[in-house]
Amino acid sequence: MLNFGEILETVNMVREEHFDVRTITLGLNLLGSVRETAEKTADAVYDHICRTAGGIVKVAEDLELKYGIPIVNKRISITPASFLTQNFSGKEIVLAKALDKASKEVGVDFLGGWTALVHKSMTAADRSFLESIPEVLASTDRLCSSVNVGSTRAGINMDAVKLMGEVVKKTAYLTRESDSYGCAKLVAFCNAVEDNPFMAGAFHGTGEGDAVVNVGVSGPGVVYKAVKEHPEANVTDLAEIIKKTAFKITRVGQLVAKDAAAALGAEFGIVDLSLAPTPVVGDSVGRILEEMGLETVGGHGTTACLAVLNDAVKASLHGVRYSVVTLLTNHLFPP
Repeated sequence: MLNFGEILETVNMVREEHFDVRTITLGLNLLGSVRETAEKTADAVYDHICRTAGGIVKVAEDLELKYGIPIVNKRISITPASFLTQNFSGKEIVLAKALDKASKEVGVDFLGGWTALVHKSMTAADRSFLESIPEVLASTDRLCSSVNVGSTRAGINMDAVKLMGEVVKKTAYLTRESDSYGCAKLVAFCNAVEDNPFMAGAFHGTGEGDAVVNVGVSGPGVVYKAVKEHPEANVTDLAEIIKKTAFKITRVGQLVAKDAAAALGAEFGIVDLSLAPTPVVGDSVGRILEEMGLETVGGHGTTACLAVLNDAVKASLHGVRYSVVTLLTNHLFPP
């Protein structure tokens, strides 16, 4: 039986509480597109992306109309590009430009996966790939890059860390005319995950299928409103309120993800719930913590409040990834 109260609640989530599907990200396996030369590989990759992902923007727009939920970004992630360039070190830019051209052709906002996994060691080709990153980010518009420099099991590859410092500096210099924007499209990871839908760190891991849809949803404003409406709630009740709210947010993302996957002929991957803040007023993780009873973010009790929030959200998600920005800085309080 329909519950009209819950229907109106969902409408208000979108209209007043800044809830949205932050991204639909189509992950593509490009290992089958590797050829003998950089030029042939670039052509094969371009054709594969245009053929497989050509409908992603139309699908997202149709789902927006169908469900009335804003879908902010349409993105693609690919097999770590360093796997594709092993045979033509020094000519990585050829592939990068083909990827950028393909992303523009299909109309996505970003393409992630200019990625190297060097958490334990580097090959000569990996080093060449890392050295190509500044030029690639400076000469492309939609390509995003990430490098995994460490893992819990292998530790941190300090040679890669040193090289990444040089890469960041050179990227900033080469994109200085655009406020060093290239650095905003570059991320260094430890323990990088294979199915991240968010940029700039998205890439399509080798453990994934040929084509997989991963969706990222964002709803700090929704959680904030739910907490604010229950000022007298104790910790147990508060956790239950957050849990129920997170479940509703995630179900919307799952609905969109499954429909998108079916329309694109891809597998359904994961829904990544992010409480990361945006510049929109009221869309702040810090405000959630303070509404829970914290005097000020960074003060005594911050970690405890964050633990309650984290645990409550995770308890509602059964197999859904949850990520929260926990940097206790002014970035938690968008203007």
